[in-house]
Amino acid sequence: MLFVLGAFMILAFVVLVGSVKIVPQGREYTVERFGRYMRTLKPGMTLLTPFYESIGRRVNMMEQVLTVPQQEVITKDNVTVQVDGVVFIQVIDAASASYRVDNLTYAIGQLAMTNLRTVVGSMDLDDVLSQREAINTRLLQAIDAATEPWGVKATRIEIKDLTPPPDITNAMTRQMKAERERRAVITEAEGEKQAAITRAEGAKQSAVLQAEGRKEAASRDAEARERLAEAEARATTAVSEAIAKGDVNSINYFIAQKYVEAFGKLAESPQSKTVIVPAEMSSLVGSLAGIGALVQTAQAEQQRAAAQPAPPRPRGPAVPPGG
Repeated sequence: MLFVLGAFMILAFVVLVGSVKIVPQGREYTVERFGRYMRTLKPGMTLLTPFYESIGRRVNMMEQVLTVPQQEVITKDNVTVQVDGVVFIQVIDAASASYRVDNLTYAIGQLAMTNLRTVVGSMDLDDVLSQREAINTRLLQAIDAATEPWGVKATRIEIKDLTPPPDITNAMTRQMKAERERRAVITEAEGEKQAAITRAEGAKQSAVLQAEGRKEAASRDAEARERLAEAEARATTAVSEAIAKGDVNSINYFIAQKYVEAFGKLAESPQSKTVIVPAEMSSLVGSLAGIGALVQTAQAEQQRAAAQPAPPRPRGPAVPPGG
């Protein structure tokens, strides 16, 4: 009797322990009753009905990374390239991921490979090499739409490596080098063009400034000549007035000044080896004597004016005493 009671207690304990299920965080379990899906267990502790319910599938609900194996793909312009990548997926519905597809990771990997071959095969090599982001977007849309009935969300897809054939790589290297040399020649030509334009602008500004300087100098020369002519005119007028008053010394002074200036210019000429004294030198001496007499006359007048006594100051009328 005690043996039976002990066996029953042990069996009850085993059944109770088997009925308690603890689901860890990031996982979900499916519950089956006689092989049929009943419900999904969320993270935490749950009790199952003994002998009726059991755990069916243990599903990873965290984001997973699947590797797309490297494969050869022929592009639209008949170039063979080596392509591989990675796919990031996350299970949204544990029941659909468990019972709608067998071997979920293998199915998604094959789906990624076929769609990668389709997308890359519809593009030229230049587009494949330069538009990886567009390829990733198209692959993501295609795989996400295909895995939606499986309860899986494709979060992102990345092309990991894309390798053209060696001969194509060498041709691309030469093309890139030629393109860079062409850009360098164009840049150099543009620089020379800008330099020529700048030099032309500088020459233009220099010519304009020089012309303005010559114009200003000519204006100043004309003004100087005009003032000199006015001075000559005033001197001539003064001499004419002196002659009209009967003063001959003024004309002698004027003629002697011009005569001396002309003779001085003749003596200063660098091309003249010999200075010829004119025969009329006596007349020049006479003119100089006339100038000396004029100066002496002026000095004598100043001395007489200084020697004359000052006129007496007027006085007022005398005031008588007591007046």
